[in-house]
Amino acid sequence: MTRTVLVTGGAGFLGQACARRFRAAGWRVVGLGHGRWTDDEARVAGYDRWVNAGVTAEALTGLADLGQNLRAVAHCASNGSVPYSLEQPLDAYERTVGSTVMLLEHLRRHAPVAVVLYPSSAAVYGAAPDRPLLESDTPNPVSPYGFHKQMVETLLAAHAACFGQPAVAVRFFSIYGPGLRKQLLWDASGRLLSGESQQTFFGTGDETRDWIHVEDAAALMLHLANRATAAPVIPARLEIVNGASGERVTVREVLERLARLLGSHAEIRFNGTVRAGDPRFYLAAVERMHATGWRPETSLDDGLADYAAWARAARPPAP
Repeated sequence: MTRTVLVTGGAGFLGQACARRFRAAGWRVVGLGHGRWTDDEARVAGYDRWVNAGVTAEALTGLADLGQNLRAVAHCASNGSVPYSLEQPLDAYERTVGSTVMLLEHLRRHAPVAVVLYPSSAAVYGAAPDRPLLESDTPNPVSPYGFHKQMVETLLAAHAACFGQPAVAVRFFSIYGPGLRKQLLWDASGRLLSGESQQTFFGTGDETRDWIHVEDAAALMLHLANRATAAPVIPARLEIVNGASGERVTVREVLERLARLLGSHAEIRFNGTVRAGDPRFYLAAVERMHATGWRPETSLDDGLADYAAWARAARPPAP
């Protein structure tokens, strides 16, 4: 019998990448999200069935027919912005934590053995030392966004312990790739293509990040789903895995590489101001991820070249 995966937040950046990846691997993919797509458009996006709705009790009730055929959920529905969580913390909470409460209650009643794959975040680590961050480290979030991700992990652990719902939280670090129209690389590409001779960015430039291409992020979600559902009995627990390359790169270096790829000669400067919710150092310990039998395939050089080619077409230089 063909395995079915439900992708929430299915119209989003990671959601669509997951849909394409699961479908290519032979899964039946059902999507839930905000997108008024025709059947043909939904199929192009990677979906066999599409529901244009948020993660509400009504929308989930309409999916109750999936029942035991539902083997996995890629729960990508969430607030995806640290600044938004600071500006609108209640709505950000509902989008991240509230949607998860709804989903877990539905699964408890209708699909208690489906494994929940949750794209958590390095923001759970928050303010951390300049060393590889271990899944066993004590969380120390510095934004509502990070706290909300930690709350979801706690909900997943509770439902695993109390109701037997298996789950994997993937603490992704900096996901990037074609189609991402927000965050540092999108903002920087627009500015670097503007033709101006210098550009000033927040911070010192010495902040470190650990990047993972969106296709690798989706491949990791699929790998963990296959690994869980291949087991004779799926353990009723929460597993936490970092999702990253394990490569430490400064913000300055990433922007300089991006500028070269975009053909920009702009001088890159930094204002020394640290924005609220932005930790200084992010580097993942990736031994646990490697132990699952998976490693990312896209190098940062290739991934940035991929992103720059897309950004150049999506954001042509100003006349």
